[in-house]
Amino acid sequence: MSLRLSYTLLAPFYDLAIRRPLHKARLRSLQALPQTGACSVLINGVGTGLDLPLLPVNHRYVSLDLTTAMLARARSRGKSLNIAYVQGDSMALPFADESFDHAVLHLILAVVSNPTLCLTETVRVLKPGGTILVFDKFLRSGESAWLRRALNPLAHRIVTRFDVVLEDLLAATPQLEKESDVPVLASGWFRAVRLVKPAAPAQLSP
Repeated sequence: MSLRLSYTLLAPFYDLAIRRPLHKARLRSLQALPQTGACSVLINGVGTGLDLPLLPVNHRYVSLDLTTAMLARARSRGKSLNIAYVQGDSMALPFADESFDHAVLHLILAVVSNPTLCLTETVRVLKPGGTILVFDKFLRSGESAWLRRALNPLAHRIVTRFDVVLEDLLAATPQLEKESDVPVLASGWFRAVRLVKPAAPAQLSP
């Protein structure tokens, strides 16, 4: 089953499964966004828009998702925001380089077929000095987690992956620095991570 089809089918039931248990963790992650100023923020993988009511209203947002079904549900939750909705692929973002001040990746890296590409694309469209807020489930480097790994071949075809290792993703994106990494749910399986794309050092005049 393709990701587009599975999430089109899941859209009506998605909120029932994850809204309440993940609410506090979402809020904790999003509180790292600047509370003042007017920044451009990409919500890469907005889903049904559960993040949207938790966002500061002062920024300009672009919310991207693969399916029209998810975007249709998200629209009802973003009415108080300066926000645009884009249907697109998180692994091939339809935006120019360095378009956004910040990006949010909530529950998307463990969903897409190539999480490294998803993160790399997010880095590409992020301005130097910008941040990426990640909330997702990750295995630790070297963690056995035999049950999750055993279930992964079936689970990743339907809804999500159980085998993503954050440290592997960061090794493939050396332009990022990890600023914080906090366990938030399920004995640390779910983590809230803040990544920074350092600004280029100033060039000295000759």
